[in-house]
Amino acid sequence: MSVRATARITAVRDGRGATTLPVLESDGPLALRRTRAALPGAARVTVVGAMSAPLGGDRLTVEARAGRGARLTVDSAAATVALPGPGPAARPARYDIVLTAAEGAEIDWRPEQLISAHGSSLHMTTRAELAPTARLMLREEQILGRHGETTGTLWSRLTVRRAGRPLLDQQTAYGPGAPGGWDGPAVLGGHRAFGQLLVVDPAFDDGGPDTRLLGATAVLTRLAGPAVLVSVLAADARELRTVLDRAADELAARPSG
Repeated sequence: MSVRATARITAVRDGRGATTLPVLESDGPLALRRTRAALPGAARVTVVGAMSAPLGGDRLTVEARAGRGARLTVDSAAATVALPGPGPAARPARYDIVLTAAEGAEIDWRPEQLISAHGSSLHMTTRAELAPTARLMLREEQILGRHGETTGTLWSRLTVRRAGRPLLDQQTAYGPGAPGGWDGPAVLGGHRAFGQLLVVDPAFDDGGPDTRLLGATAVLTRLAGPAVLVSVLAADARELRTVLDRAADELAARPSG
């Protein structure tokens, strides 16, 4: 039997300048826990998997909203593993992330890896709506197959709108059923880990990092807006995280407006 679950997070700034969490609603396999934030005045939520999910046919959603001036970090306690559903005719699973940041708000979205296990089928979407002065740091890591196995089918779409206008809209597809050539030298070239780091910051209006290579299979791209996108191919999850962490540290150290 498939599972439908929606977990909700709302962060607001109180009169003392601290971020509080008036809404923290867990549902099904999506258990939300308040955890200690690294920065003063911020709030942090960790997503803890309460059961194996997503399985074929499941539909899971996480909605996170940061109100005016709020600072919210969302991470996860462990990797998310997309698994096959029961029976050969199981429908694809869906996992939807919806992020909303108001004026002056900050969302730092950094879950652990998403692993596409052999035989699984997952459609994942991440949508972010940002006010003009909002900030977003978003990390995605996709691992194609567990150790020693081939990947499942993974469709992923990332859409970001700022001030009501499109900032980024991209889609990737891997595994059985994906367009031909997904595993070829012009796409993955034998790599089994793909990740990206998106940073949207109004401070980049006055000059952000220039587009450049970060390695043989990593690039930092300045977008047409106050944002940069780091895209990385790697042999495994450890190598991928190392490159993304290095890029995140560099971008976090920039002067901010």
